[in-house]
Amino acid sequence: MQQISNCELELMKIIWGSKGKALYADLVKALEEKGTPWTKNTIITLCSRLVDKGFLKTNKIGRRNEYTSVISEAEYQATQTQDFLEKIYEGDAKGLVATLLQKDLLSCEEYEDLKRHWERGGGSK
Repeated sequence: MQQISNCELELMKIIWGSKGKALYADLVKALEEKGTPWTKNTIITLCSRLVDKGFLKTNKIGRRNEYTSVISEAEYQATQTQDFLEKIYEGDAKGLVATLLQKDLLSCEEYEDLKRHWERGGGSK
C-alpha cells in the first residue's frame, strides 16, 4: 500500500466517515466545518492522487464526481500500524505497549480492555 500525505489522509477520513462515499460538495462542506477550507483545485488534485494511488475510485453522477473508498479505514489502520511496528520497534509489539504504558498514552482502562480482549482469544497468535 502506498503512503499518503496528511492532507490526503484528511480527505480519506471524511470519505470513510461518510460510509465510504462522498461528493465533491460533501468534501468542501466537511473541510469548512473543520475550519480548513481548501480551494477547488487542491481538493480535486488530492482526490486525483488518491485515485492514482488506489485509495479512491471515481463515479460520475451526471456532471458530479462521487469518490468511493477502495481501501477501508480498518485496512489502512492495520497496514500503517504494522509498518510503524516494524519500522520503529522492529516488530516488537511488547516494546510498543511498554512505551504506551510508560508515557501514559494508554490508560489503565484501555489496558484492561486489551487484556480482556486477548484473554477471550481476540488475538490472532
